[in-house]
Amino acid sequence: MMNLSRWKVIAVVLSAIFGVLFTLPNLLPADVRDSLPGFMPKQTLNLGLDLQGGSHLLLEVDTAALKRERLTNLVEDTRTTLREAQIPFAELREVNGEVSVLINDPAQANTAVNKLRASVAGVAPGAPGGREISISNDGGGRIRLSLSQDAMTAEAGRAVDQSIEILRRRIDELGTKEPTIVRQGVDRIVVQAPGESDPQRLRDVIGQTAKLTFQMVDESVSLEEAAAGRVPPGSELLPSEDGYTSMVLVKKRALVTGEMLTDAQQSFDQQSGQPVVSFRFNSQGARRFGEATAVNIGKRFAIVLDGKVISAPVIQSAITGGSGQISGSFTPQSANDLAILLRAGALPAPLKVEQQSTVGAELGADAVKAGVISLAIGGVAIIIFIILAYGLFGVFAAIALVVNVLLILGIMSFTQATLTFPGIAGLILTLAVAVDANVLIYERIRDEAHAGRSPISALEHGYSRALVSILDANITSAISALIMFQFGSGPIRGFAWTLLIGVVTSVFTAVVITQVLIGLWFRVKRPKALPIV
Repeated sequence: MMNLSRWKVIAVVLSAIFGVLFTLPNLLPADVRDSLPGFMPKQTLNLGLDLQGGSHLLLEVDTAALKRERLTNLVEDTRTTLREAQIPFAELREVNGEVSVLINDPAQANTAVNKLRASVAGVAPGAPGGREISISNDGGGRIRLSLSQDAMTAEAGRAVDQSIEILRRRIDELGTKEPTIVRQGVDRIVVQAPGESDPQRLRDVIGQTAKLTFQMVDESVSLEEAAAGRVPPGSELLPSEDGYTSMVLVKKRALVTGEMLTDAQQSFDQQSGQPVVSFRFNSQGARRFGEATAVNIGKRFAIVLDGKVISAPVIQSAITGGSGQISGSFTPQSANDLAILLRAGALPAPLKVEQQSTVGAELGADAVKAGVISLAIGGVAIIIFIILAYGLFGVFAAIALVVNVLLILGIMSFTQATLTFPGIAGLILTLAVAVDANVLIYERIRDEAHAGRSPISALEHGYSRALVSILDANITSAISALIMFQFGSGPIRGFAWTLLIGVVTSVFTAVVITQVLIGLWFRVKRPKALPIV
């Protein structure tokens, strides 16, 4: 164990250099850090919400709106299916959470049921009858379509998971580092965005559904007639934000949806110089958009965002290039925010803000100061204790302890981990555990020396026999940290990550570094007795 092999010496030197190089950027001002040579590391620790301030939001996925949308789509799908099958019907509407339709000829009711089952009743594992939509014939030509509760529960769960991924993409586009986005309960999402100083902008960006559709304008009736309640079947009256009219009558069936977009960027119109959003479709969207515009030249189509018409231009010619632009009353920032939303994708359901709080930068600075003070006090107390208890060997342990801290901070900077206030607590705990390993080694060496062994033999047996206990204790700690990291969230994950890194570095520094230092000292001094006996 006390053999000073070359790999041990190299490992100690490289670890010390690594710790210094990757910890140093955290201590330098930003301008000095930017002026460092290209080969020097410049990564710094990401501070969590509790240390640098930011925004905290508790969001709830509106599953009721999700069901309403499904029912609206089901009404339109039923209308399309029956028309294609040339089955006359009437009284197609949503009633008490289900869709009801009356077949004019009761003799065709069974045919209509079979057509609907083949077209709209998709397979849903676990749902009654294996279908997500149940279809029943009540007699007299009345058919009812209802959504399976199991299918809706599964869809709500998928909506939450999809919302988390979309929120992550949106926040990443804002430039926020290491956001925390986790599920809470069945339909809630916790969002923590460290460093985001404008919580209202964050709320606007992540809370907007951003469902984009391209729909034809229905000009079969006037706006006055539509406003009076004479809206044609298959159309709807939507509010307009194009600056020309307050309402626009559009057909419900979307020509193209935002899911077919591949890119969206904020730009400026070449003629007017106004901010616009340029977009590009995928191949399917480009084909459908080109076909729709080719057969509707001279007619208006509406660009609808979250149920509001933001533009309703006239189709002058077929748009076959697969790209275009959205104009409106945009500022450069609002156009950029819309582009971010479109790139990230639409939320499957609206999000309701249940709770919003902001942690100020001043409070975060106070937390950092308190953490540094507590770390310094804890570190100094541990170093004083170990030196008083073991003298020269305590100095070696203190050196290993300093390298341990540098390694932890260096690894966290290298991996761009997030340091939270509980993470600082994990760092302090790591120091105590590291010293505990040295105490085990030194006490074992002392026992071996009292048993009459020579200094070199006492050192050999002390390290080899204490190593078993050290590994046992640290493997247990590592397993606990992994469990907390896997199933915890936010501050708990920060604590677990710091603790996990500390477990690995503590074993290395407490065993290998002190062993190398003691080995070098032994070679030079050749003592007759050990200084801790």
